[in-house]
Amino acid sequence: MFSDLEKEYLAYIKDKTIALNKDNITRTKAYQDFYQLFPEIQWSLLASVVSRNAGWNMTDLMTPSFEMLLSESTRWKLFSTYERANWLIFSDAYPQLLVFQLSETLNRPMFHLLTYFKVSQFMRNEWEHYWMCRNTLRIRTALIINEQNIIQSPVTNHPFYKKRVFFRFPYLLQDFLHMSAIILPSRTGNMFALDVHRFSQVKSRINLGKRIARVLFDKNNFSDILDFCTTVVHTGSRHDYEQFLANRSMPTSPKLRDVYPVVDHQDKIRKDWYLLGGCQRKWWKEEKTKSKNSWHSFRLKQTLLHHISNIKRKYKKA
Repeated sequence: MFSDLEKEYLAYIKDKTIALNKDNITRTKAYQDFYQLFPEIQWSLLASVVSRNAGWNMTDLMTPSFEMLLSESTRWKLFSTYERANWLIFSDAYPQLLVFQLSETLNRPMFHLLTYFKVSQFMRNEWEHYWMCRNTLRIRTALIINEQNIIQSPVTNHPFYKKRVFFRFPYLLQDFLHMSAIILPSRTGNMFALDVHRFSQVKSRINLGKRIARVLFDKNNFSDILDFCTTVVHTGSRHDYEQFLANRSMPTSPKLRDVYPVVDHQDKIRKDWYLLGGCQRKWWKEEKTKSKNSWHSFRLKQTLLHHISNIKRKYKKA
């Protein structure tokens, strides 16, 4: 099926993907480095920003507030959910990026190689379309649609995660109160936050991805966010951006590699979501409404969570 030379390309792509899918830190940097090479593939910067946020969410679970409010078992299950979803997305998306890079280097489309990595028919079609038309917005949206469908069956619909995470009180309460947010940071101290709501629903995650992309690439925000990403090394600690805030009254989260081991993932048989269910037209639709900046609301909820944990800590000591 593949020539000897193509097999060499595949081996290189496979090895590089495995090496850079080690943890949240390596993934974040890999996405960002690719964007520096090919800024027309905007999704790679979007993925890097979202990956930074995943790291911050992971290390939040090791802060005194979460240690007081959630059991160790619950916190580990939440970490595992973040880690599994982000590992799966990278294992699917990064080979696509490298095959595009190879195509650019050879000056001819090599997207037939994506069958080796079990990439969906949807994305194979979209990369061929991009090669011909160079529609930056379309390939960005296509990657958002694809990657959110990639994690739907093995993570959000998986019986373990459904029972142990998404149907449990801590997650349902966080979802109801909009406690989680995607932060688009800057070194100026001007932060933009977008609420994360109904994470278990693919449509909600796709819409969130498109909203993040619109804010990120808005001409009023882009240069400051890119400056942060290219200047501040990602550690997984919220100190990465909190160091630029005027008010830093709460304890920050630890560095990711100080508190979490490297997780060994099993790569199960992948099913092509596109062949099973197709792509819904509404997933392509771009919303015209301007996204609300929920930064102050997010910080207020962080403070509230901190105070509640302190009250519980004092109650336990009494």
